[in-house]
Amino acid sequence: MTTGMDEVRDALKAIAEGQARLLSVVSSVSKRVDDLETESKSASGISDAVKTATVIPLVDGTKTPPLLPADAGSQSPPPILATADTQSGFSSRIILTTYPKQIGIKPLPMEWGEPDPLKRGPVTVSRNSSTIRRRNAIGAHGGSYSIYYALAVASKELAADHVPDFTNTEPAVNIGPFPQWGDKKKIVGMDPWGHMVPWLFKDIMDKDNSIPLILSVVDLRPTIAITKAHMKLSELEDSVRSGRLVPDGKVCINAAGELAVTKFAVEPVWYLPGVAERFGIDEGTLRRSLFEHTGGMYPELITRGDIKVFLPPIGGLTVYVFGDPANMSDPSKRLALRIHDECNGSDVFGSDICTCRPYLIFGIEEAVKEAQNGGSGVVIYFRKEGRALGEVTKRLAVVYNARKRGEDRASDYFKRTENIAGVKDMRFQALMPDILHWLGITKIDRMLSMSNMKHDAIVGQGIPIHERVELPESWIPADSRVEIDAKITAGYFTTGHRMTADELKAVQGRIWEE
Repeated sequence: MTTGMDEVRDALKAIAEGQARLLSVVSSVSKRVDDLETESKSASGISDAVKTATVIPLVDGTKTPPLLPADAGSQSPPPILATADTQSGFSSRIILTTYPKQIGIKPLPMEWGEPDPLKRGPVTVSRNSSTIRRRNAIGAHGGSYSIYYALAVASKELAADHVPDFTNTEPAVNIGPFPQWGDKKKIVGMDPWGHMVPWLFKDIMDKDNSIPLILSVVDLRPTIAITKAHMKLSELEDSVRSGRLVPDGKVCINAAGELAVTKFAVEPVWYLPGVAERFGIDEGTLRRSLFEHTGGMYPELITRGDIKVFLPPIGGLTVYVFGDPANMSDPSKRLALRIHDECNGSDVFGSDICTCRPYLIFGIEEAVKEAQNGGSGVVIYFRKEGRALGEVTKRLAVVYNARKRGEDRASDYFKRTENIAGVKDMRFQALMPDILHWLGITKIDRMLSMSNMKHDAIVGQGIPIHERVELPESWIPADSRVEIDAKITAGYFTTGHRMTADELKAVQGRIWEE
């Protein structure tokens, strides 16, 4: 027997569906009007006037979060200057932000931590016309490269309606799924199913019929790619020549030190409640800080508390696996691991002021040896230039100007950075272990790192480290003694001598003139 409440629900549902259909029709008509207007202007040469941005109105008077001004949900937003449609190719109407329960807003279901990917749902972030009302994530694909994507569209080098063709782009090797993929406490900084998006969610991408009488495609894209490649570094030929590496035709392919490697590229995807918990802060504080300190770039961090996923405009990571990738998750196989944070000056251009490239090459060598012995070797490269302070701050303080003007002493190493950046380090390794969980790693036999922050973050996530391997003395460039001795004194791992304050003052690097 139908109750009065059931009738009310049915009526509300019918109204909502009717509003959705109406909105779709209105949007189509509006787009057609814009197109005709653009064609007319193109023919007559009439320039655009000042336009006002329009937002979809609230349907139920839902209040915006307290972090917004009281009038933030107004249906009469302030005017903006719009560039000529004939030049930009965009509609004259801009949806500045959205709110929960608006007409036509129906995010694809997202249950972070659900082990079944179809129940979990795809990460949906595109703002194109076919997808904007179905989004369940804030931000944009590509991390920091999303800005270049925007430039390509604006300059008409890339069609705004381009649809990627994912033919033959399947992962080169199978990975997982592992139990960790379904644990929302263990993976909060990447999408565990990001490498399988075009195939797991093909039906949604081809045709989304969840809103009655409205059929459309949904723009979904991978956030992880897996391939195979060869690696060739000049030092590795020396490694073979000196006997540290022995070619086996499989991992170390030849006398030139060429290596076979499986590569994983990963874009960041943040589950905001989990990220907040890792940093010991509340989600509202995290959202407010992200909004404020990206210049208000993502207002939906504030207006869409129902959306819990954010694709931040930061660099991602790359995993280099030596040997059979299946060995990473096999507890009976030994694993050697190097976690490496980006250092362009040393990694690419060979600056000797730090130990970054030497440790990277040493880590690769040791990873290869472990793979050749029947285990697995893994090197993970994070884009966190200059301790995530950026290269400008790095050149000002961390390695050059502030250090090299005067006395470059180990005792002042971190002070120089704090004077400019306000902190010693912003890499915040709290999210780093996510990639280990995703790879199915449950223990590390040899950790090729001296960093106390990396060690503590990994162990704190329940992954034991059986041995820590420091960079051998013979690998340390003379001018990098300032860096390494300062780090050891600050808590980095060593089996050797830990200097006193007076001894640290005596460690001095060369000045510019040298």
